[in-house]
Amino acid sequence: MKLSVIGIDVGKTMLHVHGADAQGKPVLRKTFSRGGLVEWLAQQAPCLIGMEACGGAHHLARVLTDCGHTVRLIHPGFVKAYVKSNKNDFRDAEAIAEAVTRPTMRFVAIKTIAQQELQALHRLRSGAVTQRTVIINQLRGLLLEFGLTVLRGPTALRRRLPEILETADGGLQALGRELLAELQREWVHLDERIAALEQRLKQQTQTLEPCRRLRSIPGIGVLGASAFVAAFGGGCQFASGRDCAAALGLVPRQHSTGGRSQLGSISKRGDAYLRALFIHGARAVLRYADRHDDPRSRWVWALKERRGVPVAAVALANKMARTAWAVLTRGTTYQVPVAA
Repeated sequence: MKLSVIGIDVGKTMLHVHGADAQGKPVLRKTFSRGGLVEWLAQQAPCLIGMEACGGAHHLARVLTDCGHTVRLIHPGFVKAYVKSNKNDFRDAEAIAEAVTRPTMRFVAIKTIAQQELQALHRLRSGAVTQRTVIINQLRGLLLEFGLTVLRGPTALRRRLPEILETADGGLQALGRELLAELQREWVHLDERIAALEQRLKQQTQTLEPCRRLRSIPGIGVLGASAFVAAFGGGCQFASGRDCAAALGLVPRQHSTGGRSQLGSISKRGDAYLRALFIHGARAVLRYADRHDDPRSRWVWALKERRGVPVAAVALANKMARTAWAVLTRGTTYQVPVAA
């Protein structure tokens, strides 16, 4: 039995394996534990291995690559078309084995440990921000029950809350004030946690050379630079800046038929978190575009006046993604365009 292609359906504890020979004929169907699979594959001749890009797949891909195999990660959405009949784990593994051999298949780059650590920092920060939003909404909801309303925004609530707790506005009794005080302490704790995580991200961007280069681009700060490196590394998986922008869902959705091409709004594919960071950064650049006289700022300002802020922000985010790819792949820093 000589294996040429292996498809692995990755589970939390058990992994289902489908193997095929050079002619594509199935020759293996077996279930392994994680440790057992690594030990078994370490004894096999080098072959092509495909897996879906899911939890734990990047670590397993690095381990199997060290064993001498060629490992490819596939977006789960691209595997679905190859699943035959009713779904089960072995059929998923067979579909992966077939998809990984397709010459036009697009693969997910295997992340390094440093990339995954950066990504973990971002996920922890994002989770803390979500928890803080929940606390703020709970505070507003409780205050409204006692007829107390506060101006929009967390700053106004932060200023008003101590006064409410001291004066017992709205007829608040001891229990009500205690509940509000507990929520306030949770809010303060989350603020401190978010600040600490952002400080760690700042330290990482100062240490990593790709992050320092990305921060030279207007609109890309600590969060945008570190999130981009965590997602794409050096950007070598893309053939062009447009491919990078498309991976972030910042290009128009296309629907063509009968020789007629129709472009819609942006596709919103890929990493929604990173796309949001780039669009927020673009909005910050738009706010001050009229204060600069370089070609890029004039283009941004003219687009903003012609199409409005939302369209201009997305267009600028697209350009930022292309510029980020060029900066990383060419090993340079951003240079402000000079008028001809």
